[in-house]
Amino acid sequence: MTMANNLSRRSIMRGAAALAVSAAMPAFATGSNSIHVLKDPSCGCCGSWIKIMQAEGFEVSVENVSWEALNAYKSANGIPEDMTSCHTGQLGAYFIEGHVPPADIRRLLAERPDAAGLSVPGMPMGSPGMGPESEREAFDVFLIRKDGTTEVFSSYPAA
Repeated sequence: MTMANNLSRRSIMRGAAALAVSAAMPAFATGSNSIHVLKDPSCGCCGSWIKIMQAEGFEVSVENVSWEALNAYKSANGIPEDMTSCHTGQLGAYFIEGHVPPADIRRLLAERPDAAGLSVPGMPMGSPGMGPESEREAFDVFLIRKDGTTEVFSSYPAA
């Protein structure tokens, strides 16, 4: 078996996993406050972020998926690798990647930019679901355009 065959098979498997996850996701109405979150079942910080979203009035459904299926979903939906985090949400036509604060999600829905979604790459301490805000490290929320380019949507200074 050659390296090209392995890569081809891997690409096919990732695509099939992404398709399966996408097909399983419920349809969302534009402007809805319903977020469907895909996450690894063992991730505790994802659960903390979900609780914050629910407390902020968002309706959250959760789908536990394997790490491989989650990464395939991210890739299939144009989330640049350097913008990934531990969970991905779908909110209408937008994705919400990682520990994005509720205020930024509301702003996204109010402004309706022509974009793919928002991301807080990694898991910065003090972002929603990642420990106390009083210990927050500085982080940015990025707007990810449909062509994969990014720009800072909002910034949070260190506490």
